[in-house]
Amino acid sequence: MSYQTTETIQRLWETFLRDQLANLPPGQREGFEQQFEQRFTDLLKDAANGTGRDGFLDLIGFGEKGPVAFDQVAYPYLQPDFDDSVVPSQLHAAAELYYIYQHERMKVFQVVEVLLRLFRLGKMRIQRGPGARGLYLLEKWKPLRYTLQDRMVAYRRAFNYGNAQAPAGAVVNRNFHRQLVGFMAAVGQYFRDLMIGEVIRGGPLIEQRPFGSIGTIQRIGLDLRYALDRSTYGNIFSLAMETGHYLTSVLQLLDAPDIKKAFDANTKWDVVEIVSQRYLGGVAEPSQRAKMAESGRRMLQFIADNDFKTATDPILFQSVIRPMGPHAEAWIAAYRMTPDGRGFQGVTPALKSVLGQPTAA
Repeated sequence: MSYQTTETIQRLWETFLRDQLANLPPGQREGFEQQFEQRFTDLLKDAANGTGRDGFLDLIGFGEKGPVAFDQVAYPYLQPDFDDSVVPSQLHAAAELYYIYQHERMKVFQVVEVLLRLFRLGKMRIQRGPGARGLYLLEKWKPLRYTLQDRMVAYRRAFNYGNAQAPAGAVVNRNFHRQLVGFMAAVGQYFRDLMIGEVIRGGPLIEQRPFGSIGTIQRIGLDLRYALDRSTYGNIFSLAMETGHYLTSVLQLLDAPDIKKAFDANTKWDVVEIVSQRYLGGVAEPSQRAKMAESGRRMLQFIADNDFKTATDPILFQSVIRPMGPHAEAWIAAYRMTPDGRGFQGVTPALKSVLGQPTAA
């Protein structure tokens, strides 16, 4: 289609949309609004004649028809694809790496190193049980090729956590924690507003209307997707996969009956706590870190799989994000109990800080 035809479509579309929606019952309008918006986008794409290459040739006079008037040049439709230009496997690897990082903070990997040393020096009373065999296999094959330094560099690159020196030229995701806290706060605020809306709503149409705003969640979610995508290239995927399998194996190892008996423990987490107290200088808040690992990974998986389309249906978005509300609240509650999160001032101040709004003194 020509530029003039496209201008006509854009000019008359709002009148057409208003007339069509006016003829529909109020209860059916919501079902057609998204369809009309999608149809309008399709019309603009068709008016651009594919990629718009022929329109450019017509504009400079090199087309089949030679120089043509402006009103005969095809409309240049520009496809917005910035938010979609991410590698999903990297985002999923970042979610797994976050889960691994929290277990690193819980000293799980250090506990296993202590057990290997005690087993090698004969300071732990196990010999032929499943735990002894597991420690023997770990010592023999050394399945985790990525050292502590490799993991700390990965945490620094992806999340800006730790004090490891980032490699020269590597992209460091410096705003990750600030954006993650902001996203958790935005989701938490959304559902708090939703509960307020459930209290004050009254009519049949208001009853189905989301009370919270989804724009903040979408904006912070897109920023998180972009920042994680640009900082998790290289060995992050392979490191997360290999270390994740290793973590699964050692957690099963810590649950071996002979290892639990050697420390008079009932569960594998008792083993982690006892070894940390005896040999590693104290326990590193395992209860809070475990919840942050679980809920943080789930929220990062949600961010990786959601495209946060601008014109999404608010009712549909509310249904999709509803399971994330408890995870956000659980993560915030656990985070506030850790030394890192004791300065957390609350959902509203954190959200204002991420959005660049001044907070009250």
